[in-house]
Amino acid sequence: MDPEDNRRVWADRSEAYSPEYYAEIGPNEVSETLATVLDYYADDDAAILEVGCGSGRHLAHLRAEGFEDLAGIDINDESFDVMAEYYPALAGTGTFHTGPIEEVVPEFPDDAFDVVYSVETLQHVHPDDEWVFEELVRVTSDLLVTAENEGNSPDRGRSDEDVSYVDDDFPLYHRDWKRVFSDLGLAQLVCEPTNRDTIRVFRAL
Repeated sequence: MDPEDNRRVWADRSEAYSPEYYAEIGPNEVSETLATVLDYYADDDAAILEVGCGSGRHLAHLRAEGFEDLAGIDINDESFDVMAEYYPALAGTGTFHTGPIEEVVPEFPDDAFDVVYSVETLQHVHPDDEWVFEELVRVTSDLLVTAENEGNSPDRGRSDEDVSYVDDDFPLYHRDWKRVFSDLGLAQLVCEPTNRDTIRVFRAL
């Protein structure tokens, strides 16, 4: 699968793993852990960006916990129609961008956000687009948080493979996220496994 096909899978996503699919699931363990982490490490007025925000279930949980300066990027333009239905308060107060992160993030100035985070999004970035990880570091003034599959469940993120396919449908690229962002100049503060993902918190030096 080339980079453009990889992005198209998510831009046109419907049914399983679509914006509505996740909106119906709602906030989960990762949402709660993100809120706990940001309560500890970030100020209440922190500017927060989620890359691959979908319909906003994690951002909606952060809003409920008192964070107000919220932004998101998603490649699927249906995400924000679904957000308006399921999380209207978030849709009405946040700042949202439609498009692939490879196109949107380079438009932001340096240190544009105090916190940038991803939940099961960076694991789908094609190897040819890995340069965008450096862009995420560039726009992060303080914290970068990843919640990605790292082999916590039997069929996801196995460390002995470079890539696997979920339901024979779309690729999941397996990376050492501590190494990726340490090599880009960040320091890892937290590594917290959940039932599905591993949450890592990095700080800009």
